[in-house]
Amino acid sequence: MASIHPLDPVTADEYLAAREVLDRAGLLRPSTRFAYAGLEEPPKQDVLSYDGTSVDRRVRVFLIDVATGELADVVVSVSRSEVIRQRSVDPERDGQFPILDEDFTRVDEIVHADPQWQEAVLRRGVTDLASVRVCPLTAGWYGHAGEEGRRIVRVLAFVQDHESDLAWAHPIDGLAAYVDLIEGRVFQVIDEADLPVPRDSGDYNDPAVSGPPRSTLRPIEITQPDGPSFRLDGHLLEWQNWSLRIGFDAREGLSLHQLSIDDAGRRRPVIYRASVPEMVVPYGDPGPARYFQTYFDNGEYLTGKFANSLELGCDCLGEIAYLAATVADDHGRPRTIRNAICIHEEDVGILWKHTDIFNGSSQTRRQRRLVISFFTTVGNYDYGYYWYLYLDGTIEFEVKLTGVIWTSSYPADAGPGGCPYAAEVAPGLGAPAHQHLFGVRLDVMVDGISNAVEEVDVQGLPIGPGNPYGNALTRTITRLTNEVDATRMADTDRGRVWRIVSTERNNRLGGPTAYVLHPQPAPPLLAADSSTLRRRAGFATTHLWVTQYDADERYPAGDYVNQHPGGAGLPSYVTADRDIDGRDVVVWHTFGATHFPRTEDWPVMPVERCGFTLRPAGFFDRNPTLDVPAPSSGHCHDHVRSSDPEPG
Repeated sequence: MASIHPLDPVTADEYLAAREVLDRAGLLRPSTRFAYAGLEEPPKQDVLSYDGTSVDRRVRVFLIDVATGELADVVVSVSRSEVIRQRSVDPERDGQFPILDEDFTRVDEIVHADPQWQEAVLRRGVTDLASVRVCPLTAGWYGHAGEEGRRIVRVLAFVQDHESDLAWAHPIDGLAAYVDLIEGRVFQVIDEADLPVPRDSGDYNDPAVSGPPRSTLRPIEITQPDGPSFRLDGHLLEWQNWSLRIGFDAREGLSLHQLSIDDAGRRRPVIYRASVPEMVVPYGDPGPARYFQTYFDNGEYLTGKFANSLELGCDCLGEIAYLAATVADDHGRPRTIRNAICIHEEDVGILWKHTDIFNGSSQTRRQRRLVISFFTTVGNYDYGYYWYLYLDGTIEFEVKLTGVIWTSSYPADAGPGGCPYAAEVAPGLGAPAHQHLFGVRLDVMVDGISNAVEEVDVQGLPIGPGNPYGNALTRTITRLTNEVDATRMADTDRGRVWRIVSTERNNRLGGPTAYVLHPQPAPPLLAADSSTLRRRAGFATTHLWVTQYDADERYPAGDYVNQHPGGAGLPSYVTADRDIDGRDVVVWHTFGATHFPRTEDWPVMPVERCGFTLRPAGFFDRNPTLDVPAPSSGHCHDHVRSSDPEPG
């Protein structure tokens, strides 16, 4: 194991070794499935002091017995070939493990065999039951009698008329089936209303829908004749003073580790670990057959497991380096996703530019960024996760949301805007309003482990003795000193940002070195204060949380999200109200999109973007890109104007 870095993703051989250890320990039966398997990362101090010698590689595994419903959270040392920790999980108190791949096939068979569901489908005018596609959806938790401790899904259905037909265009609405996955049966059918199945085609590959292809788009070629400027060695990536390690996990997807930047020969840390460990997608239709539509894509489905294999010219342009990702299947055996992670450079316009009216200098420099990305498809939606590193030390994260919007039947008599919870996107076809809320975890390390977070607001001052003309601008800086007080909301009227400062290092002007988190304006979770959804998705109720570092606090909504009754994750973490001033802190940021679908979003949605930016503020002593050379085109080098400008 000496050649494997402590933070490298689990390899195929390690998954097999972990499975063998579990088997020898008597933890695997014919009915045992692996709901999750991933790296149990070593303690931070062990990683920071790593000297290249061998490390204890551990794999964390969620085991479920699909015959009995028993759950076990197990940690295996593949280095020592032994079980390190084993914990039984109470599904009623703690929640269920994520959905299995095999659940999709099993649920299809279970629902199609149920007489009550069959009758309800046929009554809606669907004569061919084989054309019905069912979607097993996580059940949430609502305190319903008879559901305590059961592993269940709630099922909605669509009609696919032919092989290339877009099933999402034909929802069978007003009907839901509740399935017990352990008992293998439908235990309740919600038959709300006989709503018509929309008939318009959504097959965007059909010229009758898409129209003839455009003939006026000319090719764009992106070339780097001397190759890319980055260097990739295994999972270690270096580019333009940046250094980092790339990770991947079935639950979180892409993660970045040990981000640091070289400043005049000195390696300066910025972030120890950055990931997006949770996303919640709550839908806003309160109807009896739809109220439960809320998905925690990471904790309930495992976002990384559905990563796409990216293709040159389609998903990434230019000189590309790819990394494969390895995840475990339901039986704990490795599955490799080819080209799961894409790494490339992009030109992104002007870095800096100035034409000086006194010395005649006119100079331009171009900005470039390193892009590290992956795409995942979770049901109807596709999500692109993009981390950007810039020449000037800026870090940006962007999610690109695309795919197919979730659909419903739209009442014929409602008219445009007549349904308060959905929009009509095609004749008789509705799309419920919803949110996509992402929880990012930033284990910050700005110039070392001792950091603090300050809230910075800007404001104008009233006219007074010190401001006779009313033009004064100032800012208010509030230090966040404890966890409870550090649950904060963004405020666009105040231009609110959060500054992460080193408490041990100052810049040459005497101020603390820092990075500033710039949020994008968007509402947090809009579910009612007393709702069970709000208890389960507590992390999404505010834009910022700051906690003292704890290796066990990895997930914003808790370890076991599926059917959890609520209160886990960040709301639980901060009850300790720990000191966060000059400590090893973790910054958690919630951001996302609130989506009332448009007609332009159908039948496939153009990309919508959301994210945040981290910018250095006092981290460098001056502009760190003064050494970036002028473009080599020959037209952009420093030159002096031949004459003074005309007055004008």
